Amino acid sequence: MEQIRSFIAIELPEALKLELAELQARLKTADPGGVKWVDPQGIHLTLKFLGNIAADRTGDIIRAMNEAARGIPPFQLTIGGLGVFPNPRRAQVAWVGLSGQVDKLARFQAQLEASLARLGFVPETRPFSPHLTLARLRPQASPAERQSLGQLIISTRFASSYPIVVTAIKLMRSQLTRQGAIYSQIGSVELKSGK
Repeated sequence: MEQIRSFIAIELPEALKLELAELQARLKTADPGGVKWVDPQGIHLTLKFLGNIAADRTGDIIRAMNEAARGIPPFQLTIGGLGVFPNPRRAQVAWVGLSGQVDKLARFQAQLEASLARLGFVPETRPFSPHLTLARLRPQASPAERQSLGQLIISTRFASSYPIVVTAIKLMRSQLTRQGAIYSQIGSVELKSGK
């Protein structure tokens, strides 16, 4: 049986991806080294990483996505603020934060976790922390490079003029290549106004 590396995500508007590309270009001028920048065209808001799934399970997953979306109307998120995980001294991931209707996003993500748990997917134990990943530090990055990126990120200001209007969630396929991950859509579930 074919295995598909997959995740569920919210796609970003093209205008926002262009803004993120400009932000990355600005940050790269002071790149401390050891950083792997995410292709701006591949940046998305991950709701649930599923890992390798059997290709014949996609229908069940899309049904679980529909179940989670029931009663969730479209909502809006805004972009602003930069940060790093786990902290600026030991940076591993650089990210852009989200605000706006994050309460609706969190409720929806919790419903998605519950729907997928009924299919046997292990719920995430860490609290949901919505963010857009800009870069990751390579495993061999030195402590000085980690700290340098952390300081660069927390000292940089960024706010987008493009909101994310969430009207759908996507089941995505991730194919790993030497050039990076290639994403393609497997299915989509619309959020509907009203009941």
